[in-house]
Amino acid sequence: MSAALVTLLLGIGYLVFTIDKKQENFPVPVVLVLIGIGLSFVPYFNQVEVTENLIYDVFLPGLLFVSAYQFSTKALRENAGMIGLLSTVGLGLTIVLVGLTIFWIGGWFFSISLAGAFVVAAILAPTDPASVVSILKKSASDKSIADIVDGESMINDGTSIVLFTVLSSMYLQSQSLDIITVFGDFLYVSLGGILLGVAVGWVMSKAVHITHHRDYQVMLSIVLAYGVFQLAESFGFSGVLATVFAGIMLSWEFSHTNKEDHYREALSGFWEVVEPSLLSLLFLLIGIEATKYLSWDNWLLAILILFVSIAIRFLVVGSTFKVVAGKKHKSIWKKSLVISWSGIRGSMSVFLLLQLETLATGEAAAELISLGFSVVILSLIIQSLGIHPLSKLLASK
Repeated sequence: MSAALVTLLLGIGYLVFTIDKKQENFPVPVVLVLIGIGLSFVPYFNQVEVTENLIYDVFLPGLLFVSAYQFSTKALRENAGMIGLLSTVGLGLTIVLVGLTIFWIGGWFFSISLAGAFVVAAILAPTDPASVVSILKKSASDKSIADIVDGESMINDGTSIVLFTVLSSMYLQSQSLDIITVFGDFLYVSLGGILLGVAVGWVMSKAVHITHHRDYQVMLSIVLAYGVFQLAESFGFSGVLATVFAGIMLSWEFSHTNKEDHYREALSGFWEVVEPSLLSLLFLLIGIEATKYLSWDNWLLAILILFVSIAIRFLVVGSTFKVVAGKKHKSIWKKSLVISWSGIRGSMSVFLLLQLETLATGEAAAELISLGFSVVILSLIIQSLGIHPLSKLLASK
């Protein structure tokens, strides 16, 4: 992409953020995606080429770091059980149930293998709450809902990639499922990323005192966000989890002393500019890129998959609440419904779809990719627009 194109897209993002005064009703990411779809029909934007590497190496580290750094360590402690279970066991259970459903329903529309159905389920498993967290903080009856949604998303981005890698290998290479190997790989990739992120985050929290110049300290945060991501990937660990836990560790270390307030202010000021800039580019590019894959032939199936996956997520979230809190937790069904509806598909799902396109060939894979993009776009639009009225309705009861 040319510098002129990037500048133009940033300008469009600025206008949307500025003009959209009712973001709770029309979340900015939805507006950006719809504008991106419209721009895809303008010849000038034909030069746009979105690759999985662009999303994974450029956008995700920055967005993950700022989410993790801004995430309250107190909220993490209070909701650790829910976040941990939902992003691991809950994620795996959701993939199994959604995969079986896609295999059953998909057979009515086109030929789909069980392995292919599980790949689609893994692609749709990660959540992207960028368009709903701020809404939930204002309109949800329980403020912990926003923390659970945000925290789960950060962790399941990493775990979903591991499961996608395993399932896509089964689909593409007709490999049999070896539970021991899968579990071993999962532990290596996940725990390796977590431990590396914690270690590097701690080191950076000390290294920041080498200089007292705020600009240079902020530069170090960029090195941390992108450096730990690439370092983890080079070892075969999860770069996503490494970046997330580095950000959390940095925030946790700084929460222990007031001496870091000046640094937190400078850091927050910088990343609060970077975050909407990255989001503007990312969601505009998703809209532009998605039109290449959307097909009228699978919209009905995509709608069915979307609502069935929300229902399955509702059951998984509700069950997790009962395991973690038991009968002590009031209004479980209300919170479960809001959290389930907030499980919007976004940038990570698009990355996995583009990665599948790189790995796979043939008409069957093309149908899966088209179906996946259809569900992602529907999820971004329907769930984002519905979260405010749903949370307000349930809060009033």
